[in-house]
Amino acid sequence: MVEDINMSVDLGGFSIKNPVLTASGTYGYSLEYGRFFDVKKIGAIVTKAITLEPREGNSGRRLFETDSGMINSIGLENVGIEKFISEKLPILNKSLDFIVNIAGSSLDEYVKLGAVCQENNIRAIELNVSCPNVKSGCLEFGTDEKSLYNLVSEVRKVYNGCLIVKLTPNVTEIEKIALAAQNAGANCVSAINTLKGMGIKLSWNKGKFSKQTVSGGLSGRAIKPVALAMVNRVAKVVDIPIIGIGGIYTVDDVFEFLSVGASAVQVGTANFTHPDVAGRLVDEIHNFMYENGIRSVKQLCDLLRE
Repeated sequence: MVEDINMSVDLGGFSIKNPVLTASGTYGYSLEYGRFFDVKKIGAIVTKAITLEPREGNSGRRLFETDSGMINSIGLENVGIEKFISEKLPILNKSLDFIVNIAGSSLDEYVKLGAVCQENNIRAIELNVSCPNVKSGCLEFGTDEKSLYNLVSEVRKVYNGCLIVKLTPNVTEIEKIALAAQNAGANCVSAINTLKGMGIKLSWNKGKFSKQTVSGGLSGRAIKPVALAMVNRVAKVVDIPIIGIGGIYTVDDVFEFLSVGASAVQVGTANFTHPDVAGRLVDEIHNFMYENGIRSVKQLCDLLRE
């Protein structure tokens, strides 16, 4: 048995109390999940993607349940950076560790967002260069290493906190994208965002088919094998921490990501069906470490990677 358990994790200059975070777009802006458990228990939350101006998001059907997953086409609906700073940030600053996810339609928008975050002493940001549900920005940068290198370099000029780049799986060589992020000054990468997918619902009525479709990002249990493979590939080429994302529901899922090179994890789709899952995972990791005499997350990772 061991009493002095250290569950903290360093994400490249941004230290969090344990390796469980919640993924952008699945946890609101601050304490929305507080009715289900003590949100302050988790390592950090990642906010909904924030853009310069408020966005209403995509029209039409936005969510589609699939076998072992979900397709979303939200389209980065959010309150905009001005309202976020005035209304959401004060709550976050008083409550828990957080990372602000930012998204832009152009390099200039990302730089302006980075500058606002710097001015407001936000300790960590996550560059969303991987959302597949918008017409401009995001994937335009996240799928090309030269464009991404330029973007991260320019944001780094105006922001000196922990800079995390959220990687897309919708590329042939994720290693090149991750290296570009690291070489441009990123402190950490998170992997992966959603895969491009389509959901179809067919109905037969009076001799004719009708069809509903939703194109967007596939998440949930279905993408975990892809996410594990990509985290494993990225871990072989970068020297900065990796946050693993994709289909995490159980403590075994967390351990699998840590075993292939992740330093921490983000819980996403599971929050919609199990709103207390992040808190439960913190407890289960702690209990496992306590029962097995493991003193730190680093020691746990070393054991998992032997």
